[in-house]
Amino acid sequence: MSADTPFQRMRVHCAARPLFLIAGAMIAAGLVTAPASASQLSAPAGGPIYEAIVLDAETGQVLRQLNPDTVTYPASLTKMMTLYLTFEALNQDRLRLDQYLPVSEEAASQRPSKLGLRPGQSVTVQDLILAIVTKSANDAAVVLAEELGGGSEPGFAQLMTQKARQVGMTRTSYRNASGLPDPGQLTTARDIARLALALIHDFPREYRYFSVKEFNFEGRIVNGHDHLLDEYPGADGIKTGFTVASGYNLATSAVRGGHRLIGVILGGESGRIRDGEMQQLLDLGFNDLGNEAPVFAQRETPAAPLMAAAQPAPVVAAQPARPALSIGALAAASMAAPAPALQQQAVAAQPTAPEPEPERPSIGAVARAAISHLAPVSHAEAASVAPEPGEAWGIQLGTYRGEAEAERAERKFERLAIADGKESVVLAPSSSDRSRLYRVRLMHFSPRSAHAACEELHRQGTACSVVSPNGVRVASR
Repeated sequence: MSADTPFQRMRVHCAARPLFLIAGAMIAAGLVTAPASASQLSAPAGGPIYEAIVLDAETGQVLRQLNPDTVTYPASLTKMMTLYLTFEALNQDRLRLDQYLPVSEEAASQRPSKLGLRPGQSVTVQDLILAIVTKSANDAAVVLAEELGGGSEPGFAQLMTQKARQVGMTRTSYRNASGLPDPGQLTTARDIARLALALIHDFPREYRYFSVKEFNFEGRIVNGHDHLLDEYPGADGIKTGFTVASGYNLATSAVRGGHRLIGVILGGESGRIRDGEMQQLLDLGFNDLGNEAPVFAQRETPAAPLMAAAQPAPVVAAQPARPALSIGALAAASMAAPAPALQQQAVAAQPTAPEPEPERPSIGAVARAAISHLAPVSHAEAASVAPEPGEAWGIQLGTYRGEAEAERAERKFERLAIADGKESVVLAPSSSDRSRLYRVRLMHFSPRSAHAACEELHRQGTACSVVSPNGVRVASR
């Protein structure tokens, strides 16, 4: 393999040595960087930035990482912090699970994804939590934010940023509770990994909400977005996210053979490709620990490589094109040689990055406490299906002038046979879109399957259009 291949540039941080010999200072160096003020953080340019990190939750050891400190958009991974503050309020008796909270006009007016709450309605805290972990409901997030922020979502966002600093998220700033687009709402893969670890450690009981796949709300079943709960053995959370600017984001935790890993991918090419990459990343993490051979090692599944060029943090560069590489190529890069110390590798890769802060608590200590509180996690029974190459195509099923009308149509289309295993989305009109139309789409098709599905819908009398990855409609009726 060429020395310039992206998978060789993905650094391996687990040397073949007992985990109890890993120094605490090395662990801290792997996950903590000097804090940056909001004014120092720069928004991505040139499209989503690809980042990845996987770490051993027991020791805090970073096993693999690529661009983990590049600043980008969190999308709905923002709600992990919304829930952190909610869980904190529950444990401090400032909230109760059976407490009803009012829905404001502002909360009800949030763009999708949403539960469809109405102004003046009251909803229990538990239902709001379940709506966030399953539907990633923006309206539910704002209801909680207004309650905990003194009636102000911006005020709650300030609390979110303050808490981010307290848990060691040094390059994260929040502007809202949902993750809807805002140029000041920024994070990194490393910060998201630390937040996931903090949730597991600080709220082991409440963390289990992230494993919920569906719940009943007012007589209807609300389904979840996290397919890895079914597809990856041992996965038990945490959160998915998507905006056009962020790409497809995912934080996942999984347990295998008594070891817990946390993986984060930001800037994925599609939901299906992102899920496949996360499975590969976790497989390699478990393999790096010497736990067992990768589950998917024999699958030559083309994957969008972990390859956005490392930049001096926190400046963000445009993402280069992604050549298709296989899981075999990534596996070949694993454990090729003992890795030097984390701090030395970080300096070599990012010479202008700020020095780590040694006085911050060791993430290994946080991780060990988290593991001690977690009950055993059962393995999911369903095996994952390898994604087809190029599953970034979609089918547009209609355009609507009203958001509520679009959401009703989305629910109807979700019951179609072709929607099985696909993600339905309602795309809100952009500020530059003069039509002001909401578009309902099914995502994660290959070009061939998209055309075949659309043809089948045509035969059933349902109009549809095939949409290419760049958003261009290439076939319609």
